[in-house]
Formats: sequence, C-alpha cells, structure tokens
Amino acid sequence: MFRPLRLAPVAALLGALALAGCIDGTTRTPPEAAGTRQAHERHRRAAGATTTIAAVGDTAMGVTPTLPPDPASYFAPVESELKEDVVFGNLEGTLTDVSESPKCGPESSECFAFRAPPEYAAYLAGAGFTLMSNANNHSFDFGEAGEEETVRALHKAGIEQTGLPEEITVVGAGGRKLAFVGFSPYSNAPSLTDPDAAEDLVQRADRKAGIVVVAIHAGAEGSDAQHVTGGEEEYLGEDRGNAEAFAHMAVDAGADLVLGSGPHVLRGMELYRGRLIAYSLGNFAGYHNFGLDGVLADSAVLHVHLSAKGAFRSGRIASVLLVDAGMPEPDPAATGARLIAELSRDDLGSRAIRVTPAGRIAPP
Repeated sequence: MFRPLRLAPVAALLGALALAGCIDGTTRTPPEAAGTRQAHERHRRAAGATTTIAAVGDTAMGVTPTLPPDPASYFAPVESELKEDVVFGNLEGTLTDVSESPKCGPESSECFAFRAPPEYAAYLAGAGFTLMSNANNHSFDFGEAGEEETVRALHKAGIEQTGLPEEITVVGAGGRKLAFVGFSPYSNAPSLTDPDAAEDLVQRADRKAGIVVVAIHAGAEGSDAQHVTGGEEEYLGEDRGNAEAFAHMAVDAGADLVLGSGPHVLRGMELYRGRLIAYSLGNFAGYHNFGLDGVLADSAVLHVHLSAKGAFRSGRIASVLLVDAGMPEPDPAATGARLIAELSRDDLGSRAIRVTPAGRIAPP
C-alpha cells in the first residue's frame, strides 16, 4: 500500500479523500481485517521483505485536443505490470486547461507543448501510478500556472510527485520510508548540471528516508541516442548532462536506485556499488506525442526489489511495445529486455546487468 507522508494542501487532501474513501491514506476495513493486515505487515518486516518498485519512462496521454478516444482503457493492456509498492513514471507534459504556452510564440515554426486535461490524472491513478516526476523539458510547457495545475491534479487523484526545485518527496511503501528526488537540466527542477547542489539534495534525502530514489531526465534524444556515452551530451544546443557521471555521484551521495528518462529510447542498466542504475526506460505511452519509428517504439516496465537499506535484491524487465498512435501493449517478442541486455553489455562493461530469457535481471 502506497501512503503519501508529506502534508498536502487542504484542497488536494479533500480531493484524495473523496477519491479513495478514506481518512488517513488507507481504505476503511473491519477491525478483524485491519488486524490481519497489520500482522502480515509485521511478519513482512520481521522477515526482511523487500520494497518493490515498478518504473516506466516518458509517459503522456495525448495533446489537447488530440486525445485518446477511451482514456479510461488507455493503459488496460499493461495494467497488470503496474502493481508494486510504488509505481513510478516520468510525466512528460502537463495536466492543465491553460491554453497559452510561453514556449510556442507566433514565430515558432515547430513547437512541442504537451497538455492533457487535469482530470486525466484519475486515469493515471486508475492504471496504478502512485508517483510521477515533473523534472523534464515539458513540465513547464504552459508556464507556472500549467505546472501548478498539474501538481494539484496529481495530488487530487492521490498521486504524489517530485521534481520541483529543492523538492524531496517522502512516501511510505512496503512498511518503509522512501525519498524521491527528480533532476533535469532545466531551471524549474533540481539541476542535473550543478553536481554540488545535486549532491547536497541527495544527501538531504538520504537523511529523511532509508531508501532514496533519484529520477534523471538526461541525455540526447532519438533513435541514435541509445548508448550511454560516459560524456556530456547535447541535444538541440542544450546541455543534457553526463548521465553516467551524475548517476554515480548520486549513488555515492546516498541514492539507492536511479531511474532515467529523456532519450525516448531504451538504454542499458548497471549495478554500481550494489545499486541499480537504469539510464533510460524509453517511451512508455504517448497518444500522438512521440515518434515511434524503429527503436522509439520499444519500451519496458522495470520491476525492482530493494532491501531495507536500498540494496538491489532482484529485478525483472517486462517488455512493452508502443502500437498505433502510441498505446502501450505487452511485447511477446521481449524486444525491450533484449535491447537493454545488449546495450548494457556494449556500454557498461563489468558493471552491466545480465538479463535472462524470462526478463529477470542478473548481476554482472
């Protein structure tokens, strides 16, 4: 059961109560059922059970007015994979009715500004998402008002978020506290290109919770950006950071899991000091948002089990394919898992994960 611990604004709290029918973040149950659940949780902690996380990459649900005909069933084919203590995604865009974008002026020949209606947050929650990152290049597409409405919409639907400047989001999951911090190379998020400030923020997160998860929106974009380069990357004249150096710094500072997005393609994964780093989880969903030629349509859901101290215990890669206009479906050919295995081996040497034919993650 995912339980936000941070105090929310009154309006957001009331909305969450109305949605969940609960008074303290947990559904009302008879006393005997509650006692059984508490006993199970005590047994889980005593046995040293892991905390589980499911994570996906860039996630959108269309661009108003081009929206899916049945948003309630948008994630239905992959909902069975969105069931862990925490289900995380990078929200690539906004949930707002604000219609004017500061990035799309009258002289813009080609401008990508992503927004879906605020009520679409309920469809994300219904699919299983419990926490989203706003640390990316589309969260400010409709300015401060659009970003604020997005955060309100997520909270109203019962979804926590991270990725605003100086923001550390602490949640309860699996009987433990987890701290999430999102980074990107943009001014409306913790900076990916200021390693000293980033290190300080991760260290502060480490003091707040036993497990720290860092989300990074880093690296160049496109079908030729599958490889972790080990150097500074640029795209359209922007400094998109050095994903490998940043991820290692984050782990050294206290991060237990690093989840990458931004390149719109899958990248390799490694175990660094016993912590898993996923450099890019690709596109997960986008109704007419993203190009889907070739490897741009290959995706995955990452399942991770972490120990009480955040060490990697086990993991699984569920392959996903974006079909039609960008709808996620399970990929029986397991292309995503195979790509991640190949890219890991090619780019990350002795730290590269191995992937079994069943998608299980094995240590180097």
